[in-house]
Amino acid sequence: MRTPAGRPYVVAHVAVALDGATTGFEPDVGRFYELAATWREDVTLTGADTILAQEEVLAAAARPGPAEDGPLLAVVDGRGRVRQWEVLREVGHWSDVLALHAEATPPRPDDRSVPELVVGTERVDLAAALNELGKRDGVEVVRVDSGGALIGALLSAGLLDEISLLIHPCLPDASTDRFWHGHAPTATRFDLIASQTLEGRLMWLRYRPVM
Repeated sequence: MRTPAGRPYVVAHVAVALDGATTGFEPDVGRFYELAATWREDVTLTGADTILAQEEVLAAAARPGPAEDGPLLAVVDGRGRVRQWEVLREVGHWSDVLALHAEATPPRPDDRSVPELVVGTERVDLAAALNELGKRDGVEVVRVDSGGALIGALLSAGLLDEISLLIHPCLPDASTDRFWHGHAPTATRFDLIASQTLEGRLMWLRYRPVM
């Protein structure tokens, strides 16, 4: 599955509350990842903030080793903040890890073992990163598993082909500024391509951005 431009198909799959918030409620994690398997992604694309938010969980996680048939984990880490690369490789979800950096990313340790892809000058060039990932054998689908900042950046750049929302029938229990679209332009329009009501009063909506 590739786009007319030749890059991989990019889909963002997000668990949200009724107002589009991604925090302040308890998502159905099991159902979320069950649906995520729909796309059988070749690459899981995430941001440094998402990885850093899981540092404590990663530190205590079992390490069965790389998943031979799993997707590649590509982390947008323009400021060079991620350190748990070996843990990410070994937790059993991904076949390998890849650090996405820019030329301005701070120097990394010489003995660091994670492969790097340097694209962009001051910031990671997402379009260039996707094009380079698409040159890898078998990479056709990229699933974004990250917060609103990365999704919003992809949306603003016209690099998002599908948005999948698992909507929970609740509102956040506190004020939040974390929404699935980050700070992307609010005027973006979408075409509904699929909808399904699930157990637990969940609604699964899939949209295609109108470019």
